[in-house]
Amino acid sequence: MRKLKPFAIAAGLLLLAAVLLAVDPAGVIEALSRVPSGHILAAVLVVQVQIVLSALRWRFTAARLGHAISVPIAVREYYLGGVLNQILPGGIAGDAARVYRSRQENPGGWKRAATAVVLERLSGQLAFLLLTCLGLIAWPILMPDSMPIALSPAIWIVVAVIVALTAIGAWFSAPLKARLGQFGPDIHAAFWRDGALGVQAGLSTLIVGSYVLTFLLASDAVGATLPPIAAVTAVPLCLLTMLVPIGIGGWGTREAAAAALWPLFGFTSAEGLAASLLYGVFSLAGTALPGLVVLAGSLLAGLRRNR
Repeated sequence: MRKLKPFAIAAGLLLLAAVLLAVDPAGVIEALSRVPSGHILAAVLVVQVQIVLSALRWRFTAARLGHAISVPIAVREYYLGGVLNQILPGGIAGDAARVYRSRQENPGGWKRAATAVVLERLSGQLAFLLLTCLGLIAWPILMPDSMPIALSPAIWIVVAVIVALTAIGAWFSAPLKARLGQFGPDIHAAFWRDGALGVQAGLSTLIVGSYVLTFLLASDAVGATLPPIAAVTAVPLCLLTMLVPIGIGGWGTREAAAAALWPLFGFTSAEGLAASLLYGVFSLAGTALPGLVVLAGSLLAGLRRNR
């Protein structure tokens, strides 16, 4: 797998370059040149809310597993993890760092820390998957003339139902239940016991909403104001492509999706590409700049302790 990482990174960068050249570099530059400063500030602030809410979700999940993390430490580690996830391939280096560092702060060893991180990320992925499925159902009903594939609404609804039933069947299949059986008590504690589901659902909904809002702000900043329906259709699909294991931080796949989907709403591919690039800059700046401050503070604190 390690040997494949350089090829995956190169593939993502090549895809980004190919989309840029195919779309209209001049149009992309022109769209990016008119970004208002107010949008930059608003998007960066939204990213801060996103990080803090994610840290609180992690803290809540860990507490349910008997792994206590204070709010300042949770926020600090989430910023540091976010920086690593943004600049390193794979998108999990920051999560691994959170596991390593939080197991030093708390009793229970690395297994408790790892389970807390995995379940916290699972909470977010489930919320994001639900939003994407709702978008696929809403798209043919609310905007049948702008479907990316010319299928009738009935077919899309049937496809969505089949996907949902397949996922449910896989979840309750014997092999998967056996693999997840060891995590059964932890899953119950983190998601079901004492009203945990409401807290998880509430936090994850707000966090996913912050991702979508950041993308909408980026698109509006380049002059492509998306309709509300795009918040549950095009934007989630763009974000979903970031899970494809090529490139770094979703760069390349996300831009290709935006270039293909924005024309469905009456905008150019160049505006879609520009919106996706700006979203990446907003996310990176909003995470990396505070994260570097946190990292500097941690290093200074470590030096003081060692004196």
